[in-house]
Amino acid sequence: MKKVVLAYSGGLDTSCAVKWLKEKYRLEVICFSAFIGEVKDPEKLRRRARQAGASKTYVENLKTEFARDFILPSLWAHARYEGKYPLATAIGRPLIAKHLARIAEKEKADYVAHGCTGKGNDQVRIEVGIRTLNPKLKIIAPLRVWEFSSREEEIDYARKHKIPVDATKASPYSIDKNIWGIAIEAGILENPWTEPPEDAYVMTRSPAKTPKKPRYITIEFSRGVPVKLNGVHKSLVDMIESLNRIAGIYGVGRFDMIENRLVGIKSREIYEAPAAEVLLQAHSELESMVMDREFIHYKRVVSEKYAQLVYFGLWFSPLKQALDQFFKSNQRRVTGRIRIKLDRGHATCVGRESSYSLYSEKLATYSADDQFDHKAAEGFMKVWGLPYEGMAKRR
Repeated sequence: MKKVVLAYSGGLDTSCAVKWLKEKYRLEVICFSAFIGEVKDPEKLRRRARQAGASKTYVENLKTEFARDFILPSLWAHARYEGKYPLATAIGRPLIAKHLARIAEKEKADYVAHGCTGKGNDQVRIEVGIRTLNPKLKIIAPLRVWEFSSREEEIDYARKHKIPVDATKASPYSIDKNIWGIAIEAGILENPWTEPPEDAYVMTRSPAKTPKKPRYITIEFSRGVPVKLNGVHKSLVDMIESLNRIAGIYGVGRFDMIENRLVGIKSREIYEAPAAEVLLQAHSELESMVMDREFIHYKRVVSEKYAQLVYFGLWFSPLKQALDQFFKSNQRRVTGRIRIKLDRGHATCVGRESSYSLYSEKLATYSADDQFDHKAAEGFMKVWGLPYEGMAKRR
C-alpha cells in the first residue's frame, strides 16, 4: 500500500482528512505534527490521529528551530503584512513543508497532504515549499476536492465515524496557533461588521478586563537577539512565551483586519500576537536609535516586500534569502535595552538605551547645553533649497 504523509494539526479538517484519505485513495496515512506551540499535549494528538485511522504519527517539538530560523529573521525584517499582521501562520508553513518533505523521504512515501482550503494562502505556502524542496512528491489537498461544503458537514462526518474533534456547530472557529501568534477565522467572524466576541480570543484579555495599573518591562537585545527580560536571561522561545503571557494579560497584540489574500479575495482576519507586537516594536525602536536615516528609510521599503514574499509562500525564494542577509548584516549594532509600558491593550516604548546610539542629547536639546551650530543651518538651507529656488525663477 502506498503512503501519504499528512500535515496534521489535530483540528477538524485534518482529523476528517485522515479517514477520508484512507477511504478515497486507499493510502496508508502517516501524520506529522510540527509542535511549534499549537499543541500542548502530544500524546492526546497521537491518540486522536490513531482514532482517526493513522498508522503512525510524528509529533516533533520544533519550537527552537522555529524561533531561531523563522521567527528571528522575520523579526529582523520587521515583517508585517499590509502593515499589521506579524505573519505567524505564514512563517510556520515553510517549516512544516520542510519537515513534511523530510518525513516523506524517510517513510518512502509517494504523497504528502495538507488541510489547507482552496481559497486560502496556506495551500500556496505548503505546496510551493514542497515543490521547492522535493518536486517528485505528489500533493493531495482534500479540502479542495472533497464533498463537504461546510464545517458543519465535516462535524457530522466526524461524529459519524467517531473521530474526536473540538469544533462544535455552536463554536465553529478555525484556529491556527503557534508561539508567534494565533489566526482565528470562520463563524460569525466572516461578517466584517460584527465585533469579534470575547470567546473568539485565546491569548489576550479584553482591554476592559486588564489590570488598572500599567506594567513596565525591559527587554535587552544582543546583536539583534532579545536575550533578557527584566534583567533575566531567556532563551528565544522562553522570551516569546513569557511575553505572550505578560502582554496578553494587558490585552496587547489584537488585530482585526480586512486582508488581501494571494488568491485575489479579501478576507476578514482576527489575530492575536502579544509577544510579536512587543518584540517587533522593541527591535524597531532600538534599531531607530543605532542606525542612520537612509538605512531606516530604505529598510521600510524592503520590509514591506519581504512581508509580501513570506505571505505569498516564497520563503525559499532567492530574493527572500537575499533580503535575509541584508537585514542580518546590521544586527551587530542592535544591542541595548528597551523599556515598554503595557497598559489596556497598548504596548508603548518609553525608554531606549544603547552603547551604539547615534542620538546625542547635546545636539538635540533646546537647553543651555545645546551644541548644535545654528549658524551652519543657513548655508544648509541655501544649498538644500537651491533646485526649487531655480524652478521658481523660471516660472
